[in-house]
Amino acid sequence: MPDILAALLLGILEGLTEFLPISSTGHLLIAQHWLGARPDLFNIVIQAGAILAITLVFRRRLWALGTGLGERENRDYLAKLAVAFAVTAVVGLPVRMMGWELPETVSPIAIALILGGIWMLVAERLAARRPASMQITWTVAILVGLAQVVAGVFPGTSRSAAAIFMAMLAGTGNRSAATEFVFLVGIPTMFAASAYALLEHFLDSGADPVAWGELGVAFAAATVTGFIAVRWLLGYIKQHSYTPFAIYRIVLGAALLLWLPAGD
Repeated sequence: MPDILAALLLGILEGLTEFLPISSTGHLLIAQHWLGARPDLFNIVIQAGAILAITLVFRRRLWALGTGLGERENRDYLAKLAVAFAVTAVVGLPVRMMGWELPETVSPIAIALILGGIWMLVAERLAARRPASMQITWTVAILVGLAQVVAGVFPGTSRSAAAIFMAMLAGTGNRSAATEFVFLVGIPTMFAASAYALLEHFLDSGADPVAWGELGVAFAAATVTGFIAVRWLLGYIKQHSYTPFAIYRIVLGAALLLWLPAGD
């Protein structure tokens, strides 16, 4: 398969899976098992394309927050977004600087998909017993930040799933409110991760060359498909649970473990 076509497919896959609680990084690494491996820079930067889609979807909400600083509610919400991002940065940056890299085999991702699916089934049932609060507390903000770090360290976990269900269990019982907060936190988180990956690349004189054309195609594809996926998901969760995604994760993870040879 031509490299540019493979990059396009990976970009589409990233956009479709970044915000669904099924792990975009996990799906990218699984796809690259057959389409050819890409450097970590590729995987991180195209995620920024999907995050650009979130920025476009929530542009009115972001504008309202930015222009409504005179209202205490808006200042409080922005402060909690900043705290969640700060926790992710403070805890996650040392992990990155210690040389953490994405796994080269699919097996750990498959296991994470299964465990994450089980976690989602349990967490959603526990959260359903809580009042359907729309409130984002300081505790929720801190735990969402920590959940993002855990998801980053264990590909297959899913940043959105880990953070959304952490928010729901910590007190934000409303799926839509928890999802919106997590998606908004993802904007600075993933843009910062992409910027850091680019900085590392340019400062590393021995870094492998990057096919910028392929990266651009994948970035654009992730933006377009991410926009479509987010708009669909925001409508879906108003009337439905996340259970189908949990079942999908478990089935996919089990299929990968059964199908792949040992050590893959």
